[in-house]
Amino acid sequence: MKYRIAKSLLALSVAAGMASAAHADQGVTDTEILVGSNNDLSGIFAAFGAPATNAANQYFKKINDKGGVHGRTIRFIVEDHSYQMPKAMQGYNKLINSDKVFAMLLSLGTSMNIAGFKLQQAKNIPNFSPLSAARQMLGDPLDLKYAGFSSYYDQMRNGIKYLAGETGAKKVCAMYLPIDFGKEIKEGTKDQAEEMGLTFADETTHKGDESDFVGSLTKLKDSGCQIVATALGVRQTITVLGTAKKLGWSDVNFIGSSAAFHTAIAKVPGGITEGFYAASGWSDIVARMGDPEVKGWVDEYQAEFGEFPGTGALLGRSAAEGFVRALEAAGKDLTVDSFRKGVEGLVYEDKIAGVPVNYGADHQGGDLIIISKIEGGNWKELARQ
Repeated sequence: MKYRIAKSLLALSVAAGMASAAHADQGVTDTEILVGSNNDLSGIFAAFGAPATNAANQYFKKINDKGGVHGRTIRFIVEDHSYQMPKAMQGYNKLINSDKVFAMLLSLGTSMNIAGFKLQQAKNIPNFSPLSAARQMLGDPLDLKYAGFSSYYDQMRNGIKYLAGETGAKKVCAMYLPIDFGKEIKEGTKDQAEEMGLTFADETTHKGDESDFVGSLTKLKDSGCQIVATALGVRQTITVLGTAKKLGWSDVNFIGSSAAFHTAIAKVPGGITEGFYAASGWSDIVARMGDPEVKGWVDEYQAEFGEFPGTGALLGRSAAEGFVRALEAAGKDLTVDSFRKGVEGLVYEDKIAGVPVNYGADHQGGDLIIISKIEGGNWKELARQ
């Protein structure tokens, strides 16, 4: 009898150990996957962060209502850092060490993500589709990092090349926040100008809460800037464009990266932002409403949140779908390693973002760079590169 009991206990112990090994990575149980997001819901990029997390939550709810992924529901935990580094570090600490999430999704901010990588690497936590297109999102070590689209650097190089080719401009300048995000956009702008034999004529740097740009724009105008690359907050970008028009500065073209490719910027009343360019990794959704899948999602989002899903929502919905596809491909025995293999095998058409996705070994989902311009209150696609 003792032998039978001992044998039974041993079998139970082995089974429990195997189950534990199968779910050795934090944030995964037999019934649930915990996913975190360290986001800006109330700061200068809340126009991206708030709708992105809303759209992701909405998509996860649909998946959960159908039984989840391989029998596990997704619980999405979002912290608001207001685009402030101290709050961001508090958020990372909570999500990683207290909530013990399996992965981070849609975390916003270049500097914030860079700071969070050390904590995530120590706990073996993947960082999927951050709301930052900085090259550092795919820096070494690469194994836990997955970026959704092309980088700020590549976007600005292609954007400057396109604009200079179309307009014959010879003098290029930049207005930017002197943080990792802004510095990368300035670097891409300057490198492309120099490669083309153009003059990088001037630059101005700004604080995140700055709202008066008369002096800076006057300086750039006096420097003869013909193209000005911007790396500012959403509201700041609108203010800059409006101020330039008030100053009568018409012989200049402003261009932003994906961080400025936002529906809110296109929809400003009075034509304040007309003529603004952006180089991004995805296509604006307004022109694609003829696609039944796109229109169906737009209708769902409007019904729940009472507003048209702008760029932030597009990014949230796109990232949530990619994440679920990766979980499905990882299989029932979900680990960080099986998740990586699942992501690297993803190849599909992202109908919401309007671009093909192929992660592969380089961990970058989309490679396209799309040049758009605001015309008639909407983004008009001009070129794909």
